[in-house]
Amino acid sequence: MGSYEGDVIIGMLDTGIWPESASFRDEGFGPPPAKWKGICQTENNFTCNNKIIGARFYDTDNLADPLRDTKSPRDTLGHGSHTASTAAGRAVENASYYGIASGVARGGVPNARLAVYKVCWGGGCSPADILAAFDDAIADGVDILSISLGSEMPAAYNKEPVAIGSFHAMKNGILTSCSAGNKGPYRRQISNYAPWALTVAASTIDRSFVTKVVLGNGQTILGTSLNNFHLDGTSFPLVYSGDAANITSAMSPDIAGICFPGTLSTLKTRGAVVLCNILSDSSGAFSAEAVGLIMASPFDEIAFAFPVPAVVISYDDRLKLIDYIRTTEYPTATILSTETTTDVMAPTVVSFSSRGPNPISPDILKPDVTAPGSNILAAWSPRGLSSVWVFDDRQVDYYIISGTSMSCPHVTGAASYIKAAHPTWSPAAIKSALMTTATIMDPRKNEDAEFAYGSGHINPLKAVDPGLVFDASEADYVDFLCKQGYNTTHLRMITGDSSVCPSNEPGKAWDLNYPSFGLSLLDGEPVQASYLRTVTNFGSPNSTYHSNITMPPSFAVLVEPPVLTFSEVGEKKSFKVIITGSPIVQVPVISGAIEWTDGNHVVRTPIAVFNNKPYVFAPLDDYPEKKNSHPFQGSTIYHQNGIFDAIKF
Repeated sequence: MGSYEGDVIIGMLDTGIWPESASFRDEGFGPPPAKWKGICQTENNFTCNNKIIGARFYDTDNLADPLRDTKSPRDTLGHGSHTASTAAGRAVENASYYGIASGVARGGVPNARLAVYKVCWGGGCSPADILAAFDDAIADGVDILSISLGSEMPAAYNKEPVAIGSFHAMKNGILTSCSAGNKGPYRRQISNYAPWALTVAASTIDRSFVTKVVLGNGQTILGTSLNNFHLDGTSFPLVYSGDAANITSAMSPDIAGICFPGTLSTLKTRGAVVLCNILSDSSGAFSAEAVGLIMASPFDEIAFAFPVPAVVISYDDRLKLIDYIRTTEYPTATILSTETTTDVMAPTVVSFSSRGPNPISPDILKPDVTAPGSNILAAWSPRGLSSVWVFDDRQVDYYIISGTSMSCPHVTGAASYIKAAHPTWSPAAIKSALMTTATIMDPRKNEDAEFAYGSGHINPLKAVDPGLVFDASEADYVDFLCKQGYNTTHLRMITGDSSVCPSNEPGKAWDLNYPSFGLSLLDGEPVQASYLRTVTNFGSPNSTYHSNITMPPSFAVLVEPPVLTFSEVGEKKSFKVIITGSPIVQVPVISGAIEWTDGNHVVRTPIAVFNNKPYVFAPLDDYPEKKNSHPFQGSTIYHQNGIFDAIKF
């Protein structure tokens, strides 16, 4: 497969790339494929090679931060280098973050080519730039697009730049892989929900980072962080921040408990390990001259890096530490260096990953799949932050961050792997292969079920040979949009051509040839739906697939016909799915699935039935506004006054 990967060009719409990184070296690469028609903008000493074969940058709305950004494709934030190397980075030995997670770092398709489109800056990402980058990438000749960014609020398809751009890409045979967003665990917060794009949730990997707090009484508390500092087991006074309020500055114990800079009395915290009530960027520890920091947070799947010895613990363990402090005359503690351990519960969908249902078209199940997005080591810009503190002046070549920004390029790599094996497959066929072969996730670990993980966890090796695929063309998506209530004027804002809606009569999304089944119902509405699907045989020429249905007994699912017989590759067969049952009230989601098997392949499509109130969105006839849509910045933190202003996991 490696020799074919070199013909695949991945377009990255992100914060640029650091071309000198070892992950992007081009030793052994020949010239770019003949289909490549792009350029390399070389401003401010940027260079391309036979790995990074093209690079452009855009800043229509002057979003570049003069203190952090460089007007070139060069990545000064780190996010773009991280996503690009996750998708297609070369293998790099002994990569680590200060010795943590040491090993080989490589992307999903290390022999693929990269084309970089820098649309995001310190101030955000302009919709105009995103659309321009889509147009350029299509004209340049990319095969797969990777988009680890998204709008803050849901919008109609003709108002959402990624939806419009990815539609144009789909028209030209290019699949767009998108991040689902980082607003979990709340429902209906998902980004990039267009059915022609591939939406990716984030899951854990089987590696976790444990940082221990050892108390003076010998008790050990387990926490999480990326702590490369060594206190050599030396114990220091342990101080609760609520007991160290800066009275001179009129700070209350409640305010001091948050550990904002200036809220703590240095007389009490100097040389001590300080316990804080919430997660922060550790600037309070600096101003208080503390030697170490312990913070409480619900984000226990995520390991953050700090510029001081620090650890994040659970709220329950915070109460244990306060009790120890209150009942001990001289409480002490030390923070040990981070250890790498095995997470036996993985994969589970991380709490920050945005959940469905789809806010605009709830009968189109989103997200589509999940992939690794927690504590991912990948290439970084030396000019990017090396910890959560904005004034940390250390430089790193590899960094560990978390987010659907990280899971998206995993799927980009998997899609590129399929594209290398099947260069003529449509975007919908590649997407279908990833969805129908995904590994089933355990709903006992993920209470949001399909709204958390979609069809399941990607399995690229199986996806190369899916057996049957659910294909769809531009005409199918145009029909879908017309049934969703888009008139010809609205439709052309998306398609950019002379497409026409034959009728303004709204309809259901049930007949779009999608590799999953969603049924959104109002409370008390009868459960009765009919879906038409068509599959294309890419397995054995002569094969027979039998259907198997899994659904709670309160529902009846009929598949007609229940058996599909094929006599050649490329042959198409259609079937109907009818779901009936008693009305449901206040039901979050009821899960089922249909599996087609020929004894060799298993083609699985999930079913999700749920109660849902329709989302009311802005008028359709407005073109995308000139407003920022921010990138999902992994564990990068936007600072204001030295504290967390907003966290974009």
